[in-house]
Formats: sequence, C-alpha cells, structure tokens
Amino acid sequence: MRTAMLLAGMTALFLAIGYMIGGQGGMMMALLFAVGTNLFAYWNSDKMVLRMYGARQVDAATAPQFYGMIQQLSARAGLPMPKVYIIENDQPNAFATGRNPENAAVAATSGLLRRLNHEEVAGVMAHELAHVKNRDTLIMTVTATIAGAVSMLANFAFMFGGSNGNRNNPMGMIGTLLMVFLAPLAAMVVQMAISRTREYEADRIGAEICGRPLWLANALENIQVSASRIDNVQAENNPATAHMFIINPLHSRSVDGLFRTHPSTEERVRRLRAMAGPAAGPIGAGGFMAGAQQGPWGR
Repeated sequence: MRTAMLLAGMTALFLAIGYMIGGQGGMMMALLFAVGTNLFAYWNSDKMVLRMYGARQVDAATAPQFYGMIQQLSARAGLPMPKVYIIENDQPNAFATGRNPENAAVAATSGLLRRLNHEEVAGVMAHELAHVKNRDTLIMTVTATIAGAVSMLANFAFMFGGSNGNRNNPMGMIGTLLMVFLAPLAAMVVQMAISRTREYEADRIGAEICGRPLWLANALENIQVSASRIDNVQAENNPATAHMFIINPLHSRSVDGLFRTHPSTEERVRRLRAMAGPAAGPIGAGGFMAGAQQGPWGR
C-alpha cells in the first residue's frame, strides 16, 4: 500500500509536468513516461543505483571477513544472503537496495571499512539488513529513481515547454518556471516523509540483529563526523539517492535543515544508548562477533 501511494504521488507529479509542457497531449505523454519509469524502477532501480556509485560485487574469496560478517548477520536476522558490494569512496557510509529480501543487496564504502572497527561495521551492516527485513529497500530505491526522473522531466519542461512559441503550453513561461522549482521540491518532501521514521526502526532492529546497540551508536557518531568533512562526489551529483544512506552523504546546506532526509544523529544515538541501558559493558563485549578474528578487511 505504501509503495502504491508513493508511485501514485510521483505519477501525479509527472502528469502535472506533462500538462505544463503540452496541455492534455503532454499529460498523456507524461503518463506513458510515468508508467514506463515505474516499471523500470520496480525491476531495475537497484541495479541502476549500484552502477551509479560504481559498486563492485565481492564474495568470500575477494572480501572474506566482510562477506563472512554479512553471512552471520543475515543468519541472525533470518534473511537470505544478499549480494554484497563495496563502493570505492573515502566517506564512510552504506546503504541497502533491492525489491525484496530475496533480491537484496548491501553496499558499504571503502571508507567505512577503513575508518570503522569491526564492531562498528557490524552495527552499520545490521542496520542495512534491518531495512531489508522491513522491506524498506524497494520504496527507498524506487523513490530515488523516480525523484531523479521528476527533476529530469521538470528540466525538459523548461527546455521545451516554456517558450512563447509553444501554443500547447497552457501556462507559459511563468508556470513552467514554477514547475521546474516546485516539482523537485515536492519529490524531496516525499523522500523526507518516507525516510525519517524508517531510520529509527532500522536502528532498533539493527541493534537487535547484531546484539549490541552501542556498536551502531558509536558508528553513527563516527560516520557523522567523517561525512561532514569528506566529500561523496557521486552522492552530490545524485542527491535524489541521499536518503538511502545510513547517514546523509551530502554536506549540510540551508535547505538540508528544512528538508532533512534523516533524523537527527544525536537523537538516534540517544535512543540506541537507551536500548543498551546503564549496565552496558564495553563496546567490544558480547554480541555475535565476540572473539572474532581482528584481521584486515578483504578487498
């Protein structure tokens, strides 16, 4: 139901932009484009996002410890083994994608594996598997694809629908300019609405999967510090995908304060520390990785 409502809202944006471009004829063309985009997003949006970030698939031979960690976490979560990817990017971050748990993938940046310790990486990947378990990945990935398409179609409206010579354009240049700015803004609001509450739930279930809320709490704090000073060029070029990451990969700007795709990191950490309770032991104690070998990550 949530996915259907999302697709319906995004389709309405397509129709509005099509009407701006060419009246009823333009609206029908936009409807056909919307149907095609929705179908493509359902079946291929995960592959497109992974390709967008240059993600490299790894296995037990190429990244034995990281892949083995995902195997253990997936078993604890009762999930099929997802495909595992590494993104060559110095900013520590991660996301999950896929239309269902049987076709899921998890991706971590090389910066995450390099800058965080084993326990913190486990907390992060447990969070991403929680998104898979909650079936958040379809709606988050489809949102990224369609939000990008809305922006692209809005630009088409400006290029081809705003000229005074286009008699099919019912609102002229002013209406087209309004659509160019308002359509991507509306898509951003949809992304914000579906992402923020899901992060809290993924934090909670992720902490249960790895067995140590403090692993994820410490990881969130470290990622937030690094993400604020290390560029993620791919994300900056594709801001419609920002809500997929565990921490917003974009550098803070004034608009981010109004339309955050992620809840406050401080509040997320507070909730996780509350889960751990005052009697929680040191960060490395307990949990599924207790006693695990602390060797280098396979890459």
